[in-house]
Amino acid sequence: MTIESQLRDRVAASVDQGFAAQIAFTQDMIRFASVRGAEHAVQDFVFRALRERNYAMDRFEMDRGAIERHPGGAVFSEDHSAAPIVVGIHRPRNETGRSLILQAHVDVVPPGPAGMWSHPPFDPVIEGDWLYGRGGADMKAGHAANIFAIDALRRIGLQPAATVYVQSVVEEESTGNGALMTHLRGYKADAALIPEPEDEMLVRANVGVLWFEVEVRGLPVHVREMGAGANAIDAAYRIMGELRRLEAEWNERKAGRAHFETEAHPINLNIGKIEGGDWASSVPAWCKLSCRIAIYPGVSAKEASREIADRIAAFARSDNFLANNPPSVEFNGFFAEGYVLEPGSDAEAVLARAHQDATGQPLKSFMTAGYLDARVYALYDKIPTLCYGPYSQNIHGFDERVSIASLKRITTAMALFVAEWCGTEPSET
Repeated sequence: MTIESQLRDRVAASVDQGFAAQIAFTQDMIRFASVRGAEHAVQDFVFRALRERNYAMDRFEMDRGAIERHPGGAVFSEDHSAAPIVVGIHRPRNETGRSLILQAHVDVVPPGPAGMWSHPPFDPVIEGDWLYGRGGADMKAGHAANIFAIDALRRIGLQPAATVYVQSVVEEESTGNGALMTHLRGYKADAALIPEPEDEMLVRANVGVLWFEVEVRGLPVHVREMGAGANAIDAAYRIMGELRRLEAEWNERKAGRAHFETEAHPINLNIGKIEGGDWASSVPAWCKLSCRIAIYPGVSAKEASREIADRIAAFARSDNFLANNPPSVEFNGFFAEGYVLEPGSDAEAVLARAHQDATGQPLKSFMTAGYLDARVYALYDKIPTLCYGPYSQNIHGFDERVSIASLKRITTAMALFVAEWCGTEPSET
């Protein structure tokens, strides 16, 4: 049943009434410098916020063994977060609607040099329509919207007439293990909605992602005799060249792939970090490359990782130095397959109506070439997973910011979506 116009107006007015508090809540979240491994405090903040709203609460740790046994699980490195997963559970009096997962992550990428920001990265400054701050767009604004969309319904005396799981996870920016842990914990619903900053569009297709490290060992000598040594950094650069050739070949494989074949460069390899050497006057004995590469939906992480390792090994055999000093390859983060959201689901139709009502525009969809936790729910729960959120700029960069006006529209659309998808009943409070 679609939402009546009178209820649409009441929901929109309620979102507007609570929006100042929503922005303040989002600012409070941004103030937590919740980079990888430092998310405990913000997860406590989320736990208290949900408990105060009378959600049934669950807080649990990662099950390393279960995650690493799963084909979509990433290995645990020494940098892996130990922060808990938090889930707030709304249970209706009468389960008459369709259940829903509202998911968001609290971990953020490192801010980089603070001097390159217009404001301190964890100072949530508002200028015009923009709310600045590391992690504000990606994705604490969406995280707060999950909570405040349901608040908007409660403010007008309604609540979802179905079970809703509000999930707050970590490790989205490095492994995806947090979302996977909610799946392994047993949480499942009829649909999932994740308000990542997607410029008011719905993600139709999403790449998978692999993280890996390549380490090269050299032969250190004094630079006056460098011809007698072997420079590990030089050798690593030759491997980089081979990885770029592999990237080009993978991009050529876009032919015939829906959602990808019209993209100029759907597969991106990023050499995100280079470390090597110990002394400027010594030929470097070691060099390590930290890399990220995308893979197409339908290509398993295992298959892609094997191709990468085999390609590096074959190149090493053709290189005079590397043939006798083969590099090592370690997969140390994302080990995630991509997904495609097939059109035609009821969930997408409900979101399209909610978006039209909230924005006055038809819902558009697109392919995005970054990692999304949506892959867990789409691939392993096999439910319609809607990744859809506000306009933003500079995510993962300097002066990350989210549009405040867009955030209000998105929150309204989310509240309308929940009302139609889950149905409503009189709220208990």
